[in-house]
Amino acid sequence: MPDITFIHPDGREEGFEAPVGVSLMQAATGYGIDGIVAECGGSMACATCHVIVDEAWAARLPPPSASENEMLEVTAVPREPTSRLSCQIPLTPELQGLVVRLPERQY
Repeated sequence: MPDITFIHPDGREEGFEAPVGVSLMQAATGYGIDGIVAECGGSMACATCHVIVDEAWAARLPPPSASENEMLEVTAVPREPTSRLSCQIPLTPELQGLVVRLPERQY
């Protein structure tokens, strides 16, 4: 199972193991990460599961779709070069050790 680390805006790190096959958003909400709201439940309609992927990991992810890029333009905090919607990141064995930062807010 991949080990995932979320870095909160205050610098606090929260890590856990997550099952392969679920999205990063599903893993985060299941674990209780308070910085992931996921208001739409993963249907890519709200952008409240915004994360900033650590640069070392960004190239390992599939590129965002056109729809994801559109949603990233309406995040509560400005989009960064490695911003992604966590609902669009499927967890695979290759993502063992994934590190993401949480934005200051989702609304």
